[in-house]
Amino acid sequence: MAPKRGFGATWWGRRWLEVLESFGWDTRLRRGRAYARAGNVLEIDIKPGVVSARVQGSRPRPYRVSIEVKTLSDREWERVTGIMAGRAVFAALLLAGEMPRDIEEAFRQAGLSLFPRSAGDIRTDCSCPDWANPCKHIAAVYYLLGEKFDEDPFFLFLLRGRTREQLISALREKRAARVEQEQGEEIAPASPEPAGPSLEGQLDRFWDEGEELAGLRFLPVPPEVEAGLLKTLGPPPFWKGKEPPEVVLAGIYRLISRRAQEEWPGDNDRGG
Repeated sequence: MAPKRGFGATWWGRRWLEVLESFGWDTRLRRGRAYARAGNVLEIDIKPGVVSARVQGSRPRPYRVSIEVKTLSDREWERVTGIMAGRAVFAALLLAGEMPRDIEEAFRQAGLSLFPRSAGDIRTDCSCPDWANPCKHIAAVYYLLGEKFDEDPFFLFLLRGRTREQLISALREKRAARVEQEQGEEIAPASPEPAGPSLEGQLDRFWDEGEELAGLRFLPVPPEVEAGLLKTLGPPPFWKGKEPPEVVLAGIYRLISRRAQEEWPGDNDRGG
């Protein structure tokens, strides 16, 4: 017997279904779950603000389902991407196929919501004779959407009006502008440091650790996102490889991380 098909494997996929149930649709949604598990959704297409699907019902000809979700305006996306750009890890996590845990907080700060706020944010239509809303065909598509969001969180952003390319490009541009602004800020000149001993007089002890480093501890930890900086910045203009640089360099980064942890384990106290 084949295992039951699951939906909402990720926190954001589960959140999508929980939001729909909060509209009082839990009973109606359950009617469509069996259809979704049985593979009755023959086709599903997601575009900005619109989901189109074909669902096989009791009749020979599949029913046509349309789901429209209210999209965010350009000005609203400008606000929320500005807040998201304040966290460098956001773009890195999204490029790694993960939805940041605090993504909803970023939308709340902008006075917005990533998920529909009410049933009024969603308009549906089905060619079946059932007048219930959602009917089991629409409900089946809702579950398949949760599965699609599990596979790729960018489908959720697409449903709210932004493609993967648009979102990542906006985040990179805003991150670059922040870095440029920070670098351009006037910095007070530092006080000149006293002159140290000459290099010629220190050559015999040049590679010695010295007293200043004797008590220094190294506690390397794995990064939150593998090759996160490379994923956030994107490929450099000179890159000609068929694969993105983070894929090519991933093995080297993992080796360096492993060697660093072997050389300086977390409980190692170099200060004795």
